[in-house]
Amino acid sequence: MLRTLFIFWLALAAQVHASVDFVGGESCTSCHAQEHALWQGSHHDLAMTTPTQDTVLGDFDEATFTHRDVTTTFFREGDQWLIRTAGEDGKLADFPVRYTFGIYPLQQYLLPLSRGRLQAFEIAWDTRPAAEGGQRWFHLNPEEITDHTDPLHWTGPYMNWNTRCAECHSTEVEKRYDAATRSFDTRFSAVDVSCEACHGPGEAHLRLLENGGAAEVEGAGFPLSLGQRGDWAFKDGAAIASRLEPLEANTQIDSCGRCHSRRGTLGEYHYGKPLLDTHRLALPESPLYHHDGQIRDEVFVYGSWVQSKMHQAGVVCSNCHEPHSLQLRAPGNGVCAQCHQAAVYDQPAHHRHPQASSGAACANCHMPETTYMVVDPRRDHSMRIPRPDLSVTMGVPNACNQCHTDKDANWALAAVRDWGVNFTDSSSHPARALQRLHEGQVQAVPDVEQLAADGSTTPIMRATALTALGQAGVAPAPEAQALLQSSEPLLRLGAVRRLANQPLQQRYGLLQPLVNDSVTSVRMAVAESLAQVPLAQLAEPDAEALRQLFAEYSAIQAEHADMPGVQLQLGMFLLNRGDLPAAEKAYREALHLNPQLLPARLNLADLLRLLQREDEARSELQTALAIAPDNAAALHALGLLETRAGKREEAMDYLRRAAELEEQGTRHRYVYAIALHDSGEITQAIATLEAVQRQAPGNADILLALVNYTANSGDLERARHWAKLLLASDPDNPSYRALLSRLEGTRQ
Repeated sequence: MLRTLFIFWLALAAQVHASVDFVGGESCTSCHAQEHALWQGSHHDLAMTTPTQDTVLGDFDEATFTHRDVTTTFFREGDQWLIRTAGEDGKLADFPVRYTFGIYPLQQYLLPLSRGRLQAFEIAWDTRPAAEGGQRWFHLNPEEITDHTDPLHWTGPYMNWNTRCAECHSTEVEKRYDAATRSFDTRFSAVDVSCEACHGPGEAHLRLLENGGAAEVEGAGFPLSLGQRGDWAFKDGAAIASRLEPLEANTQIDSCGRCHSRRGTLGEYHYGKPLLDTHRLALPESPLYHHDGQIRDEVFVYGSWVQSKMHQAGVVCSNCHEPHSLQLRAPGNGVCAQCHQAAVYDQPAHHRHPQASSGAACANCHMPETTYMVVDPRRDHSMRIPRPDLSVTMGVPNACNQCHTDKDANWALAAVRDWGVNFTDSSSHPARALQRLHEGQVQAVPDVEQLAADGSTTPIMRATALTALGQAGVAPAPEAQALLQSSEPLLRLGAVRRLANQPLQQRYGLLQPLVNDSVTSVRMAVAESLAQVPLAQLAEPDAEALRQLFAEYSAIQAEHADMPGVQLQLGMFLLNRGDLPAAEKAYREALHLNPQLLPARLNLADLLRLLQREDEARSELQTALAIAPDNAAALHALGLLETRAGKREEAMDYLRRAAELEEQGTRHRYVYAIALHDSGEITQAIATLEAVQRQAPGNADILLALVNYTANSGDLERARHWAKLLLASDPDNPSYRALLSRLEGTRQ
């Protein structure tokens, strides 16, 4: 009997792996009628639909909307919904609505362009009730969009459905981009977010049911199981419930995070794989997030959620949200009261506001809203305590002043102090260290290193700290190297980025074991970090391993050749590989897709200069300034280019303007000071360096220049002052100690 069951199980398992076909959501309704009923009318169901009388919500009765002298008309012809507006050439034309896009609080419309492109139109319908300001046409980017030449115009790359929207609004999407013709043949199995979008292909499940063996196979034929709500209880009279069994994996939140996160796709999606294995996740760092991890740009949910104590406690999406209707499990504070006893937390003694008031709502204090797309408020899922003290010291937002808009952060801080709440870490909060490091203050390095090493901090914030240290060029600490062996992919990823400025030979020695890491995001970071490794100097097995890694990297980038940012990444990778013609091609393709992608233009100019094509480099930089006249990086690059060309007056003007515009970091002002000194303007050079030192104290390059310039000018007392600060920045540096000793000797 056991042998028979074993053979039957093998047969079922073979069926599971033999097919990964999608069968359509309608195949699920007969057995899962309740789930289907909940799903109908949900945001997933209506994520994208064909236009009908019921699905088109906007006013197409010859309604008009004017923006920057372009009047758009919405009208009907028979059973077609049409939009007359400015197209790619700026001229008015009629475009049929191919699909509706979204449902509430706004609805967009997808319009076809050449080469298989579908574009999300920039004028949307406000679906909110008229009493709330809705039932109107409005522009999604009223201030930013200029005309049809803008990449954010509805005809541009950033409003392209095939590239930026399709994966998350339909089921089983195949982008099918042809880089040679820059065209799409995008397809999907279901127009909306249907059952298989989340659960994976269902054919194996149906086959198992037909054979009566679904119960014998884990996952019942699906590639993953999403039921991770768990059992919770209030243990020993606790006011907060705890999970009875620990959450073993992030399967559910990673599945949701495929779309509900700020991320980029890495190759084909594989159901059940960790999010970092299928996507490149944006970390909570500036400018997408505030330095304390609060949302800033449109980052969706995942990056905030995994910062939260709720996530650390084992809460998953479906604990709060019904996964088919997407509605909250309970109204108002009831959803929080599932695990936080209302008798303790839903009381004025806790929230300090009158019952039933806005301030008594849990979400308003712990999940404040930020509005995107003009009318769409999204809640921050990091579930943090309001910190008006950090608003005072750092300028980050706080929930108090999002309600009390007529008051400032000092008022809010005084109010919570009156309640007896005193924050003891206002000056030492980790966010302060991240902010100071971002501003170029190297004195913040030990605090950021402490954050990276803190095992009680969430992995995503530790990865953010590690990345910040790598970007700052800080010499790696031993604990960062140990994290390369962490079981947490985010920490391995952060540790790889931390080593960005390690000498190449040492970097290779540390990262070589991760060449075949199990998680794609980690491998891609390793590929970028080791791109400069000369394969001819490695043993053949090691060289072959890197060749395979580099080939995988290039193949993944090629799958997303329609994205300007991917072409920019590819160009940098190819440049580091030493393939300059291919790098130039990638940069130029990025600029063809988005002529206003300034990092690509600046990188191209730098490559052209490297190839001794200075006139072409100058042209690219001047084009960059024509697009963004106040771009400090372009001004700085032009200043350096004209310095090398011997055009001193033009160079100094560019360098000065770049220095004046620099808000973060110190590089532009430092270089300008050096240029001033070399031009004989020593007093102004010293004054510039001193101003930078006051803002970003402890920078060794700036301190060393101050030591030398003040000493050469005869101000030995000031030189000794700067030398002492220089030594304090690196007490074990023998050169700094010798420099101070020589200056001290001049007292005799």
